Amino acid sequence: MNEGSIDLSMLDIFRTEAESQTQALISGLLALERDPRAADSLEACMRAAHSLKGASRIVGLSAGVEVAHAMEDCFVAAQQGRPAMDSTRIDLMLQGVDLLARMARTPEETIARWVGKTEEVDAFILAVSHLPQESGGGEAAAPDSPETGKEEPAKAVPAPVPVPAKAAPEPSNRVLRVTAENLNRLLSLTGEAVVESRWLKPFVTSLFRLKRLHRDITVALEDMTDASVRVEDEATAAAAASTAKQRVHECQQFLTQRLAELEAFDLRAANLAQSLYDEALAIRMRPFADGIGGFPRLVRDLGHTLGKRVRLEISGERAQVDRDVLEKLKEPLDHLLRNAVDHGVESPEERRAAGKPEEAVVRLEARHSAGTLQIAVFDEGRGVDLARLRSFLVERKLAAAETVGALSEPELLEFLFLPGFTMKGELTKISGRGVGLDVVRNMVREVRGTIHVSTRQGEGTRFQLQLPLTLSVIRSLLVEIGGEPYAFPLVHVVRTLKIPKDQVESLEGRPHIALEGRRIGLVAARRVLGSSGLEPEGGEFSVVVVGKPGNDYGLVVDRFLGERELVVQPLDPRLGKIKDINASALMEDGTPVLIVDAEDMLRSVEKLVSSARPELLRHDAATVSEEKRLTRILVVDDSLTVRELERKLLGNRGYEVEVAIDGMDGLNAVRGSRFDLVISDIDMPRLDGIELVRLIKRDAKLKSLPVMIVSYKDREEDRQRGLDAGADYYLAKGNFDNETLLQAVVDLIGEVEG
Repeated sequence: MNEGSIDLSMLDIFRTEAESQTQALISGLLALERDPRAADSLEACMRAAHSLKGASRIVGLSAGVEVAHAMEDCFVAAQQGRPAMDSTRIDLMLQGVDLLARMARTPEETIARWVGKTEEVDAFILAVSHLPQESGGGEAAAPDSPETGKEEPAKAVPAPVPVPAKAAPEPSNRVLRVTAENLNRLLSLTGEAVVESRWLKPFVTSLFRLKRLHRDITVALEDMTDASVRVEDEATAAAAASTAKQRVHECQQFLTQRLAELEAFDLRAANLAQSLYDEALAIRMRPFADGIGGFPRLVRDLGHTLGKRVRLEISGERAQVDRDVLEKLKEPLDHLLRNAVDHGVESPEERRAAGKPEEAVVRLEARHSAGTLQIAVFDEGRGVDLARLRSFLVERKLAAAETVGALSEPELLEFLFLPGFTMKGELTKISGRGVGLDVVRNMVREVRGTIHVSTRQGEGTRFQLQLPLTLSVIRSLLVEIGGEPYAFPLVHVVRTLKIPKDQVESLEGRPHIALEGRRIGLVAARRVLGSSGLEPEGGEFSVVVVGKPGNDYGLVVDRFLGERELVVQPLDPRLGKIKDINASALMEDGTPVLIVDAEDMLRSVEKLVSSARPELLRHDAATVSEEKRLTRILVVDDSLTVRELERKLLGNRGYEVEVAIDGMDGLNAVRGSRFDLVISDIDMPRLDGIELVRLIKRDAKLKSLPVMIVSYKDREEDRQRGLDAGADYYLAKGNFDNETLLQAVVDLIGEVEG
C-alpha cells in the first residue's frame, strides 16, 4: 500500500477522534484495573476500540486497524467472561493505546509508515495472540511450533513506558475547537451588532433637523429683537416672541427624544458588547478535564515503576478554565503529581506498618472561588519531615542553624521552591534531578498566580494553587501613584486600608503599623516605582498590603480608584522585562493603566528595605541627591551564602550594596536604579550571568557600567566566554580571598571617599 492510499483530507478528523477515544480507553482501563469485571467499563473500552478501528480504516491506516481490532477482540473476550482484564492485559492494552496515539500524532510527511507492516504493530499483535485464553495464569502459554512441536518463544514486546512523555506544545497557530452552539450564538450576536451599527446613520441625520431648529430659533430671536426696537409695532414683537418661544419648545422636545434614543442605544450597545465579549471568552474556556486526561495514567504508571499502589482521584473536572491557562498548567501539575508519588507516597510496606491502606490516593481538585481558579494537589503520604529539612538546610549551608531554628513552618517550606533544591540522595529519571518545585513556582507566576504548600507529618502534603480563570481579563485594584493610575491584580492583594498617620510607629527607624497582631512595614509606592513627588497631604495613608503572612508589606499609594475588570494588553516584547510592571490595559475612558507585577515589586520592596535607609515614606530631592552621592554595587548571585558574604564584605568597606537573586532580577535592578558596579555569578536560573553581561553591554545607557564576574568556573574557556560577553573583570571563586575581591573592586571603581 502506498502513500496515495491515505486520505489526508480526513487526517485532522481522525486525530480529533483518536484524541477523545484514546482518552476513553485510558479511563476505562484504569477503571478495569480496580474492577476487572466492570461491565460498563468493558463496554466503553470495546466501543472506543471499535470506533478507532473504523476511523483508521476510513483514513487508510492499516496498522491502526490491526491494533484496534486486536484490542477490540480482547475486550469482547473479557465481556464474554473468558479471561478477566488482569494487570498483564491492561498493561498490554495501554501499549496499544500508546501505539494508536503515536499514529495520530504522526505528521503528514511520515504518516505512510503506518501503512502495511511495522515492527511495533507486529510485536503488539503477537503479544496479544499469546495472552492466555482462560483466567488464571499471568503468563501466556506459547503455541506449539508446527515444525518442531515444541513451544515457540514469544517475540519480545516493547515494555510499556512507565512515565509517559510530555505532550509536545501546541503551535501558536493551532486550531481551536468551537462547538456549533457557541458559533451560532457568536454569529447571532455579531448580526445584532451589525444591525445596531446601522442605527447611528439615521440618528445623525435626525440631528441635522435639530441644527435647523436652532437656526430657526436664532432667526426668531433676531426678528423679536428688531420688532422690540420699533416700539410702535407691538403686535409684530409679540408675534416674534411667540414664534421664538414655540421654536425653543420644539427644540427641547426634539432634544429630549433624541437623548432618550441615545441613552437606549448606549444601553443596548453596552449589553451587546458585553454579550459578545462573554461569548468570545466562553469560546476560549475549556473544562478542566480537557487538560488533565493523561494524569491518571501518569500516576498509575509511576506507581508501578516505583513499586507503589497509587490511584489519582480528580474532582472539579467541569470547572471552566481559559485554554491558555490550562495549557500552561499541564507542566506544573505534572511536576506536582510526580513529586507526590515519588516523595510523598510511601511503599506498601511502610503504609502497612503505619496502619494505612496499601493503595495510596493522590487527589487533584479544581474549583472556582471569588473569581479565581483554586487547584489543590494532595497526597495522603508521609508528609515533609520538618526536622530533617532543618538539618538538611544547615548541612548544605543554605542557612545558619540559629536562623533555621527560628523559622516558622510556612517559612521553612518555602525552601522547597529554591532552584536546584532536592533532598533526594540518588539521581533517577523521576526525581533527584534538582528541578521541580522551582519550575512549578515560575510557571504559576507566569500566569499571575500563587502557590502555597502545607504538610502534616504522617498524613500528607498539600499544594494549593490560586490562578486567574483567564489571562485576557484580570480583576484589579486601581490606585493612583505619583498622579498616574496603576492596577494591582486582586489575587496578590491581601487587603486595603486607610491608616491615620499618627498610628504609624517607628521600629528601628522604619515605619510600621500593627495589623491583626503582626507588624507590617510601610513603603511609599512612589519610591519603589521611582515616581516623583512628596507624600500625599491629609491625615491618613492609603495602604495596599501585598505578599503573604511573614513576607508582606504595606505600599502607601496616593489614593484608591476602585476595582475594575481590565482587558490585559501585553507590552511590546521589544521593551523586554520592565521592572515591577507586568502588562497594560485601558480604562473605560481610554486612559492607559499599567498592571503591576506584584512578585517583582515585592522583591524591589525587600531590596529597598534592606538598603539601610529608614525614610521609606519620603521621596524628595534631598533623598535623591543623597543616593547619588553613594557608591553603589549590585551583587547578583542565586546563592544566599555568597550574596551575604559579598554584601557584608563590601558594606564594611563603605560601599552601598544591593543584591539580586538571579540574572533577571539583576537586569531589572540595573534598569531601574543607578549602580557603579555589578558583580555577578554565571550559573543562575531565568537568566545566566553571561547573558546578563551581554544585555548590559548592549544597552546604550548601561554599556559603560563595569561588570565583574565571580564564578566557581575557573577554566580558561569559561573565563574567555565571560570576557567576550563584555565583562570587565573575571574572578574565580576558588582562587581568591577577601582582599583579592576588594582590590578588584577598587581597581574598577576606586575606594569610597571619606
